[in-house]
This record gives sequence, structure tokens and C-alpha cells, in this order.
Amino acid sequence: MTDALRPRRSVLYMPGANERALEKAITIPADALILDLEDAVAPDAKDEARGRVCEAAQSGRYGAKEIAIRINGIGTQWHEADIAAAAKAGPDGVVVPKVSSAEEVRSLVAALDSAGAPATTSLWAMLETPQAMFDAREIAAASDRLAVLIMGTNDLAKELHAQVTPGRQQLQLGLQMCVMAARAADKVILDGVYNAIKDTDGFRAECQQGREFGFDGKTLIHPGQVEPCNEVFAPSEAEIESSREIIAAFEEAEAQGIGVVTVNGRMIENLHVDNARRVLAQADAIAALA
Repeated sequence: MTDALRPRRSVLYMPGANERALEKAITIPADALILDLEDAVAPDAKDEARGRVCEAAQSGRYGAKEIAIRINGIGTQWHEADIAAAAKAGPDGVVVPKVSSAEEVRSLVAALDSAGAPATTSLWAMLETPQAMFDAREIAAASDRLAVLIMGTNDLAKELHAQVTPGRQQLQLGLQMCVMAARAADKVILDGVYNAIKDTDGFRAECQQGREFGFDGKTLIHPGQVEPCNEVFAPSEAEIESSREIIAAFEEAEAQGIGVVTVNGRMIENLHVDNARRVLAQADAIAALA
């Protein structure tokens, strides 16, 4: 499975200071976990949490789940120790909050290299500021080691002084700019978190919106959000069946030397076939996790 096809439908933050939570995460059906040293950890617990999170990342006890460590941001008193420890632990990803420029990406990559991070450890950059929205294309293209972009929608709303309402109209410009930047640079991009953990209808609607915008998955703050998120960001049975029909019809037309083909009243072109093949590849990658 290529990195681009690796399912990242549900990416769950887990508090690094909570040993029970890290243990519970073994049984949660998230595609990926972010073991958090930033917002979820009090200042006086960060050193202890760092050791616990790095041990967990190296343990191998999370099976096929992708494991990332979120470190404290550039300029904080914990950043340098965090990035050195995370590099040594060698998780799948190192998540850095509030990345706002291509130069910061290059500096972070240099720090990972200097600390001996294996080639399999990628950088995941959080985009959370107006500056990051304007510079998203340059950030996304700054390094091959940067693999994943993550929307920090809570901080972005704060920076904008925005009152976020259902539909996120206030954030849509930034969300779409970042999706375009990710696609231009061939990076994975994850939608931000949904705070109202008991609002299941609102959460599902935001997952659907994120998928329609083109996000690869969504970051989550509660285990109860994982299964509906997995469902929304996976191809439906109807999509899979339609994709098979499109590919079969197109291949049959090609074999007969026919230049135009229709499926269910729709004219099919190469771009539709490419989309159909991507849907089937996604479905196969998800099935391989089972």
C-alpha cells in the first residue's frame, strides 16, 4: 500500500499524560492516533508525558494503526526536547502545531534529520493561522518529508475572531485554500476537530462536508466519533458498484474501438475512470486493515 492510499479516515488525538487512555487506544478502531504532548498535557506533566508517549510509539502494541506524536510548537520551552525525543522514538509522524511558513517546515525537517529520525517518520504540519492559509501552497511544497497537513480549525477561528456556526461558512475559504494546496503538492490533508462530542448529527454533517471538500479524513477528540467518521470517509457500496460499472463499460468500449461511452445516462471520460479506480483503491486499502 502506498502512503497516499493509506487510510486516514479517522485520526484520534489521545492525551499523552493519561496512561489509561493510551492503553484504551489499542482497541479503538481509528485509522491513526496522535499521541498528544501539546494541548492535552499540563505544563508540569509534559516531561513525564514525553517519555510515556515515546515508549508507546515504539511499543508496536497498536497494530496497523498509524502512530504520530504531537509535540509542542516552535518557540515553546518544550519544543527542542520534544522533537529530539520524538525523532528518536521514530513514529510514523511528528505533528507540529501552528506551522505558518515554508521556512518553518524546512527548519523542522532539519531538526528531525539532525536528531536521527528514520526516513519512515514524516512531518505532519498543522495549519492554524491566517498566515498559514495564505502560505499553504508554499508550506505544502516545502519538503518531501512533509506528508500530512492538518487543519487547526479551533485556533483558526480564534485568530479570525470568527463565531463558527453549522456549515462553517466563516472558515470555508481557508479550508478550501488548504485542500487545493495539498492537492497541488500531492499531500494528505485532514479536517479539523468537532468540539460538540454529543452532537452526533452535527458531527456527521461536518464529516460529510469535509469529504465533499476533498479532505482525506478528520481529526477527532473522542472515541465515539471514530465509527461514524470511518463510515462517512469510506466509499459507500453504491459508490463502489458505480465505479465498477464505469470501469467495465469504459474497458469494453475501448476493446471495441468505441470512443464514447455512457453509464446510467452519463457520458464517461478518462477523468471519471480515474476517479472510479481511486474509489476502488480506497476501498481495497480500507478492507486490508480488517
